[in-house]
Amino acid sequence: MFVEVLSALNEGFLKTLELFGLTLAGALPLGLVIAFGSMSRFTPLKALVRTFVWIIRGTPLMLQLMIIYYFPGLIFGNNIWGTGEGGRFIASIAAFVLNYACYFSEIYRGGIQGVSKGQYEAGQVLGMTKTQVFFRVVLLQVIKRILPPISNEVITLVKDTSLARIIAMQEVIWAGQAFMKSDGIIWPLFFTGVYYLIFSGILTLMFGYTEKKLSYFRE
Repeated sequence: MFVEVLSALNEGFLKTLELFGLTLAGALPLGLVIAFGSMSRFTPLKALVRTFVWIIRGTPLMLQLMIIYYFPGLIFGNNIWGTGEGGRFIASIAAFVLNYACYFSEIYRGGIQGVSKGQYEAGQVLGMTKTQVFFRVVLLQVIKRILPPISNEVITLVKDTSLARIIAMQEVIWAGQAFMKSDGIIWPLFFTGVYYLIFSGILTLMFGYTEKKLSYFRE
């Protein structure tokens, strides 16, 4: 039984890791795009982006998952995500990427705006373009500023992936819960916590190491 449970949990956790990795791959760059939109000098765009971020950040991720997955089929009669486990997985990625991109965008915006204008002016005095100033002078300082809040969001994402089971995506907790329903045993469900603890611990160590590497930037 233990081998069977472990095999099922490993399979579920691989799906969790896949959802986690694809979410970060999409949300990190999209969040930067949204951040630039929220700082735009074009007022209508700035207002539109900030309103969108406000809505996403102000509503539960679980609700967003259900709306993104079920809305197209119920309203238009066409499930754009496809059928089966593959369709649920794609819908989950879309929901997670949008949600976390909005959170990351606010972190990016705070980091970029937190760098003093004197840094930009000094670079321009040296003959650098705004783009060169951003990538050569500002970017590493921004990374140092945003790394702690980004790391918190990434750790939260590890646990939030479990919400995908609301649309029946078979991640690790779904796998553990399946044994409780079919065989009446609860320990596999508790055992799923070990996966989250180990993965979160590894990420915490990685972020801690990275912060130390960037510690030469003093405020």
